[in-house]
Amino acid sequence: MRQFIVKTHSRCNLACDYCYLYAGPDHGWRGRPRTPGPAVTRRTAERIAEHAAAHGLSDIAVVLHGGEPLLAGADRLAADIDLIRALVPNGCRVHASVQTNGTLLTRDRIRRLHAAGIRIGVSLDGGLPAHNTARVDHAGRPAWPAAAAGLRLLADTAPEAYAGVLCVVDVRQDPAAVYGSLLDLRPPAIDLLLPHGNWTAPPPGLPAPADDPAPYGRWLTTVFDLWWHADRRRTRIRLFEECVALLLGVPAATERLGLQPFTAVVVETDGTIEQVDSLKSAYEGAAATGMDVFRNSFDDALAHPGVAARQSGLAALSATCRACELVTVCGGGHYAHRYRAPTGFGHPSVYCADLAHLVRHTAARLTEAAASGHARTTFRETLR
Repeated sequence: MRQFIVKTHSRCNLACDYCYLYAGPDHGWRGRPRTPGPAVTRRTAERIAEHAAAHGLSDIAVVLHGGEPLLAGADRLAADIDLIRALVPNGCRVHASVQTNGTLLTRDRIRRLHAAGIRIGVSLDGGLPAHNTARVDHAGRPAWPAAAAGLRLLADTAPEAYAGVLCVVDVRQDPAAVYGSLLDLRPPAIDLLLPHGNWTAPPPGLPAPADDPAPYGRWLTTVFDLWWHADRRRTRIRLFEECVALLLGVPAATERLGLQPFTAVVVETDGTIEQVDSLKSAYEGAAATGMDVFRNSFDDALAHPGVAARQSGLAALSATCRACELVTVCGGGHYAHRYRAPTGFGHPSVYCADLAHLVRHTAARLTEAAASGHARTTFRETLR
């Protein structure tokens, strides 16, 4: 394990109607404490340090997550990271970040997180009010005004602490408009995520009609071309960088593409060790391991069948995926998107056609760069 997702608050101040965590099939959050108790916080930090020492890790990532992690307070988040850094072995760097909806960001909180060496990522659905109509609080009030104010404060107060923006693709929105609006927020990086869905509970617009078999792929390649031709020196888009890297034979550590082992684990507010939250979009208990930080190490979690399946690369994929010429790049897609009841995750991604469209489009742009004689500069800049 190299990425530890630590839940600092199990509730959220927003009630987004598409949220896979709170509006999805898994309701495990209801029975968990809102925040970890001191014993859970301490034991989690000890387990992270134990794992780093056992495997001689020189770098680990700790992501403070929720719910909305800032409900726990910036001082609490800073103290949690300080404790982990104090316990890990000498020479092990802790890359800390928090993923927030941005509505609770203030100048003081930003400064406190920055002083603690915690980078701040913000989740949005685009850079305009019209893109964020589904993001409302529990009284139905729009979250956009507070989120936009928080982003402006972040970009102005501590740009070096600004980790980037996470945006879930909505094919009903114009891709160029969404992308341009995100650039206006001055993010150093953008994460474009496909909505969590599967063959049993498909995401919006899927299965795709015959006359448009890859609506998400087409949306993504529209943004790819804008980024590729004008903006890749300005803002990173991790999905596209990962696709380029994999096409060039460079390993990319991601759960969305490629065959690299997935190395993230979640610790819930009660100390429960779970697989990543995205699995909760499949069915109740899909992320469960039956383990916790008091009884189990993270090495124990590595041996869990669900975790092991995500560490076994090609062998874990369906026969259809193993026979596909794109498998080393696509990697079968996101694990959660392969689910079909009652047979489980042994299927191609529900986004199979979309991913194929993106990979082939990216490959064509790389071929054009090679033919133009600018391949070396192009590749170096993209993979910088």
